Amino acid sequence: MTPAPDSKGLELRTLGHRIRHYRTQQGFTLDELGAAVGVAGSQLSLIENGKREPKLSLLQAIAEATGTSVADLISGGPPNRRAALELELERAQSSPVFRQLGIPPVRVTKSISDETIESILGLHRELQRRESEAIATPEEARRANTELRLRMRERNNYLPEIERLAEKQLAAAGHTAGALSHRTVSIMAEQLGFELIYVSDLPAATRSITDLENGRIYLPPASIPGGHGLRSMALQAMAHRLLGHKPPTDYADFLQQRLEINYYASCCLVPETAAVAYLNQAKKDRNLAVEDFRDAFGVTHEAAAMRMTNLMTTHFDMPLHFLRVGSAGQIERVYENDGLPLPEDVTGSIEGQIVCRKFSARDAFEQQNRTTEHYQYTDTPAGTYWCSTQTGSRDDGDFSITVGVPFDDARWWRGRETHNRATSTCPDESCCRRAPNELADRWRGKAWPSARVHTHIFTPLPRGTFPGVDDSTVFEFLERHAES
Repeated sequence: MTPAPDSKGLELRTLGHRIRHYRTQQGFTLDELGAAVGVAGSQLSLIENGKREPKLSLLQAIAEATGTSVADLISGGPPNRRAALELELERAQSSPVFRQLGIPPVRVTKSISDETIESILGLHRELQRRESEAIATPEEARRANTELRLRMRERNNYLPEIERLAEKQLAAAGHTAGALSHRTVSIMAEQLGFELIYVSDLPAATRSITDLENGRIYLPPASIPGGHGLRSMALQAMAHRLLGHKPPTDYADFLQQRLEINYYASCCLVPETAAVAYLNQAKKDRNLAVEDFRDAFGVTHEAAAMRMTNLMTTHFDMPLHFLRVGSAGQIERVYENDGLPLPEDVTGSIEGQIVCRKFSARDAFEQQNRTTEHYQYTDTPAGTYWCSTQTGSRDDGDFSITVGVPFDDARWWRGRETHNRATSTCPDESCCRRAPNELADRWRGKAWPSARVHTHIFTPLPRGTFPGVDDSTVFEFLERHAES
């Protein structure tokens, strides 16, 4: 696999620059220093270019040969102004914004002057500024969502405190095994001092309303009878109380609360202890499958897929990715900790970006049989991934749910025998975003498509007592029902 540029790679490049600085300061060539420390000059070249990580023993030998210390070699900063310029240019040319242009990166050589590098960097900074300016309207929401996604990736999408809270509440309600029943959810509400009530006049912008004064949780009647939705919404409403939430102060707080209540509901519907036991047996049988996991706990395909992201890495050391993609290719929900290359804007936001047409998440829409999971291997610049995709429909169109893992982990999953294989070179636009030359020549200047605007980009979260909700409608609703 070819790793994507990351912070570790950049740190190795900084180390390489420092080694080169001290080597040249002492007047050594690569071969001369290599002979002094017992490695080939070509190996030192790889280290100086940030392409290989040296062992501590080699660093100690280099430090001794160049009259410096290991501490000096591994210091975080560039050794001089030239190195700082080169490192900044490497970062700029590794950014998604630049790579999407399809322009070959500038190869820095000794003959390129500092002034030339500074001029190129000036262009990169202006490109970043224009990209930032273009997304200024929804910037707060996009940045908050991206920061939350990255924090959860650092935790492998796993929140142990909420896992323990859910299991405690389930045990108190008498739930031991099997799908969580509506009766048990009602008992859980009663133990918190609430009654579940179904009404047809909830304000349009609300999923549920909790009356703290009278101990009622109002839910829409569309969730009756049965189904994942009723249980999930009731559990989410309870989670606000159990987790001690206050009215959110900004968009980041709002998103954090939404994540936590969704997480709590998932933990109740698919309890950790039972889920890990189930997945462990399926892995032993080399028969991991989202659809089986879904059916075992009576939840939606999406809920089962997302629950796997909470458990697979922490309990089975298996990185993976999850995608919900609309029929037009837009990413609506995403999680990954396996290095899958995904499109992102200048802020690092992925939601709303168009996923590669070669991915299983989009190819599944073209399959004739869409009632079963679609399996596929995809070769990408970051390596080969195996994916399982299930499509579905809703009022506003079709969507797909994908769970995938790196090639080596496919051996644990049902569908690994598939012969479906595709190659994606995104973010190179020639992969799937540019039409063949003959087609482009045929229609260039002779067509004008009118783009559909995603309305959500114009709707930043309103500020008020309950962000995102018209406060007056909530209070009028509660006043109406308090009299009944």
